[in-house]
Amino acid sequence: MQEKLTVRQLTLIGSMLFGLFFGAGNLIFPLILGARAGSALPVALLGMLVTAVGIPLLGVMSMGISRSEGLLDLAGRVSPTFRLLFTCALYLTIGPLFAIPRCAATSFTIGFSPYVGDKVMLWQGLFSALFFGAVLYFSLKPSKILDSVGKFLNPAFLLFLGILLVAALANPVQSAATVPPSGDYKSAAFAAGFLQGYDTLDALACLAFGIIVIRTVRQLGITRAEDVAFSTVKAGLVSMSLMALIYAATALAGAQSYGLYADRLSDPGFTGGDAFAIISHHYFGGAGSLILTATVTLCCMKTAVGLVTSCAETFEEMFPGKLRYPQWAVLFTGGSFLISNVGLSKIIEFSAPVLYFLYPPAIVLILLGLSGNLFNHDGRVYRWTMGFTLAAAVLELARVLGLEIVTQTAGRFLPLYAYGLGWLIPAAVGFLIGMAIRKRKI
Repeated sequence: MQEKLTVRQLTLIGSMLFGLFFGAGNLIFPLILGARAGSALPVALLGMLVTAVGIPLLGVMSMGISRSEGLLDLAGRVSPTFRLLFTCALYLTIGPLFAIPRCAATSFTIGFSPYVGDKVMLWQGLFSALFFGAVLYFSLKPSKILDSVGKFLNPAFLLFLGILLVAALANPVQSAATVPPSGDYKSAAFAAGFLQGYDTLDALACLAFGIIVIRTVRQLGITRAEDVAFSTVKAGLVSMSLMALIYAATALAGAQSYGLYADRLSDPGFTGGDAFAIISHHYFGGAGSLILTATVTLCCMKTAVGLVTSCAETFEEMFPGKLRYPQWAVLFTGGSFLISNVGLSKIIEFSAPVLYFLYPPAIVLILLGLSGNLFNHDGRVYRWTMGFTLAAAVLELARVLGLEIVTQTAGRFLPLYAYGLGWLIPAAVGFLIGMAIRKRKI
């Protein structure tokens, strides 16, 4: 019986986990953060690293340390109803409703749409069909995900991304220190970066990908619960360290290339994908478009494979006897194909309110899993903490939807509400109440 992973095995699992996490949002949002944060980049980047690296790392660690078998197991400590509803909502969000379609839409928008003229819908449909055909091929072989993502797709993606970043960083258009911050980055750079990290979906995805890491570790011969937990944590450290490095390099490239797109940053429809296209063309001309297309497509495809795999496995477990894994995989791939064709901007627009509602309970669930040994994972602590968090999450949803009456009222009595962090104090209060009740009844 193997007690720990070899260096090679740990590297492969870390590469696989990085490959699963690093998708469309991870590529485009750090770049636009750098462009808009400018001289405030260090503070803004720190905020983003909390939600896009720190919390996902804690999520992977939470799965290992709490010895959970996946989100279903962890969420079930709150209540059976929460287990079902939250798990469905999270997987549908990071799956066929938003994240998976965004992978295909991002690939097409950045890599192909500038060259198809007025026949966008026709070519997008064709591209999406080919994209999801490849995704389904890899997803129908979940036992091979370590090879398909860790050994092949991820290294190829890193090669193409590295070419772009090295060129941009080696010959910067200007210094980041000379770029004026814009928008929320002027007055609240950390909070703006923190919320920008939401868009990567990683704090949600870590709860979904934990089961893949745990299963892969066991397939490599690690069987004891404590050894599985330790190996999972180490794999998380490897992948998140690489992710933090690439985030920093990408954000810096975005700030140093500010002069290439300064006149377009005020356009609400201008995204990190547009910025990437401009940067690649500036340094490589027509060849840059090919490099960018390969980078984005590989980046998004490997993440889509991981998401389809996670969603299919989880729904098969939640609804035993309904559909088998291959059928769920086909269903989620087909649904994602249809939604992807509404376009990238619409997908991003529709996803924002859902993210602001789901992120608070996801983060709190991760923290409860990490600290569960302090209260023996008592369900009362989980329920009180989550109850207060969900109430605050509803208020966050109202703020994003622009419900002024609710927003004005909540802003007066809820600290940090204006910064999108109004759930922190309620979650802490719920935790303290749960701990007090537990102590009194024991």
